[in-house]
Amino acid sequence: MSAEPSHPYEILDVFTDTPLAGNPLAVFTEGEEIPSRLMQAAARELHLSETVFLMPAQEGYDAGLRIFTPGTELPFAGHPTLGAAFVVAQRLGLSTVRLMTGAGLVPVRLSSEHGELVHGEMEQPHPRLISLERPQPLLDALGVRRAELPVELYVNGPQHVMVALESADAVAQLDPDAGALSAAGRALGLTELTVSCFAKLADGEVKTRVFCPGVGVPEDPATGSAAGPLALHLARHGWCEFGQTLTITQGVELQRRSTLLARADGSAHALERIVVGGSAVRVARGHFRLQ
Repeated sequence: MSAEPSHPYEILDVFTDTPLAGNPLAVFTEGEEIPSRLMQAAARELHLSETVFLMPAQEGYDAGLRIFTPGTELPFAGHPTLGAAFVVAQRLGLSTVRLMTGAGLVPVRLSSEHGELVHGEMEQPHPRLISLERPQPLLDALGVRRAELPVELYVNGPQHVMVALESADAVAQLDPDAGALSAAGRALGLTELTVSCFAKLADGEVKTRVFCPGVGVPEDPATGSAAGPLALHLARHGWCEFGQTLTITQGVELQRRSTLLARADGSAHALERIVVGGSAVRVARGHFRLQ
């Protein structure tokens, strides 16, 4: 048994500074040693929202990322990118980490207190905006009669549909039909569908729940790739200002409270950047025997 290949990994809770909250993430720190054919199976075994395999640095970036949900590989996802940045920054002693994802280069700036990394901010890929002409089947699957804003699709790797509800209670009480939600997504050609249902609270505060039938995750505790498009969506429709930092609370119904900070800089006609930030904390280390 001792002669078998042993692959180190870490478990972090992301978008929280409290162990056993936020969104858990596995990071295989020597991903290049793991055959591609085993990566999806390893992610399925761990059964977390995402599992990351770190790839070696090349000119122009500090590490590459391959990101898997239990069901598929994603070109980009938010909490895996932020969590991986904490791991890479700690190993290399960096305050800015450049990570190459399937959606392009993502810089992450990190800050420390008393020698410990406490916060990171990633500049996300700009999403493509697509109008949905017939969103009612999605709303029906959610059990929602109407949305408070236009239902629109933002693509930055995953396919994020934004659904505004009238109150935090309406968000908390959602009990979607997962099968119908998947079917409605397939009918719209959305194979990596996530649906962000949110309500605006006090100025700059948002409550959200994110359902991800297209990537094998019924409900996600914290969705960094959706937080950036959400900030853009709210700014475009006048629910916040461009350049305003939103505090997004997610995961409460899963007993994994998460806090995400997001803002869209620029304007509706000239988007400059989308920034999403938060904390992460390591909770475990281990080794996998995969062969």
